[in-house]
Amino acid sequence: MKKIVQKNTMKTGNCRRPIGVDLFAGAGGMSLGFEQAGFDVVAAVEIDPIHSSIHKFNFPNCAVIPRSVREVSGDQIRAIAGISGKVDVVFGGAPCQGFSMIGKRILDDPRNSLVRDFVRIVKELDADYFVFENVKGLTVGSHRRFLEELIETFEAAGYDVRMPWAVLNAASYGVPQDRKRLFLLGAKKNLNVPLYPYPTTSRPGRHLEVGLDAGPTCGEALDDLPDADAFKNLRDTDEVRTRGWGKPSAYAREMRCLDASSWHFGIPRLWDSTMLTSSARTEHSSISKLRFDETQAGSVEPISRFFKLTPNGVSNTLRAGTDAARGAFTSPRPIHYRYPRCITVREMARLHGFPDWFRFHRTKWHGARQIGNAVPPPLARAVASSVIDAMGLNPLAVETPVPLGDPAVLAMDMSQAAAFWGVESPIQKRDRKSGARKRSQIETETQRLSNIAI
Repeated sequence: MKKIVQKNTMKTGNCRRPIGVDLFAGAGGMSLGFEQAGFDVVAAVEIDPIHSSIHKFNFPNCAVIPRSVREVSGDQIRAIAGISGKVDVVFGGAPCQGFSMIGKRILDDPRNSLVRDFVRIVKELDADYFVFENVKGLTVGSHRRFLEELIETFEAAGYDVRMPWAVLNAASYGVPQDRKRLFLLGAKKNLNVPLYPYPTTSRPGRHLEVGLDAGPTCGEALDDLPDADAFKNLRDTDEVRTRGWGKPSAYAREMRCLDASSWHFGIPRLWDSTMLTSSARTEHSSISKLRFDETQAGSVEPISRFFKLTPNGVSNTLRAGTDAARGAFTSPRPIHYRYPRCITVREMARLHGFPDWFRFHRTKWHGARQIGNAVPPPLARAVASSVIDAMGLNPLAVETPVPLGDPAVLAMDMSQAAAFWGVESPIQKRDRKSGARKRSQIETETQRLSNIAI
């Protein structure tokens, strides 16, 4: 039984943990942010069985529904999650194309059916609020029309949308990463529409904005982490027990949950803080290491096109790579500012605002993809807190910790994860290779040195 207590805040009146439902949940970046703001996230819909397994590991009290949103109704979500009362908010980021045939509504394009399903589920659950998240590209060019139609659809469904819409940068909310995302905030027409959250930090390395402290840097996020290359075991696993932690910055203290305030209004987890996790090594060639070492911090290595982090600035936007149906290309992890290697999944997680107790799939490919697809939890927390404010609620904190899930799910491949959930594997056949021969590293390096000599 979790123990819930009231924290001292500026609000008075209603004191409860409101109910949230996460659509297109992934590993749970939005779920974590909303939980930290004071929501009980009781249901998460995610079609990918591996992502569903990771979500269930990190959120053991949440009902995970490993299906497409096309296949579920509001009533089914209520039944599976045991929701008998009000659903306060539905949130998530539906994939969308943003294109349509001339003369037709963009939302009528079958490729955008997932966005229509988001609106449908919000309405079927009779949620008081919604938060729709997506790429900032939805605000420009032909995509702009899609956004306008989406707002009209929400309004026709009985919701007011906060206008003008806003693109928020995670670097303005305590995240050491330059990452911009579009958010739409809406409420039933008789309720207060949430305001967009004011920035809480100023991007480091630039002129400080009035009244804001500088946000965390890459150095402050990563300096206390042991170097993965110092552990031979990390060639075969993603975790190792160590005492080799450095002195943490204020940001790193929060990621390591060294203070009670690190949990915010979230539910504390039982975890082993001596373990360095999600840190499988990448065995780079000596040629790659030489190129990485020669690359100046804050610039792009010309062969791999990987960005090299700078310790005094923020990371570039962390990408997800592609899924198996589109070639299974690994996400381009940045180069560490100190070591001649790409950063680990745990280092990616630090740059994204995921605390160290949060686990990802043990493979670098899945783990990096789960982070690259996620909304940074501190950014999601800022948005969710604005919804709490609009509701006039006083958030309640949870004192009693809960255990994480079964570690076995962290290593399941797609077929194993699909069998675990009793669903069909969603993997499609990869496209055939073009047949073009890829140049070897030695050939690439010879050409590079030749160009330098010229």
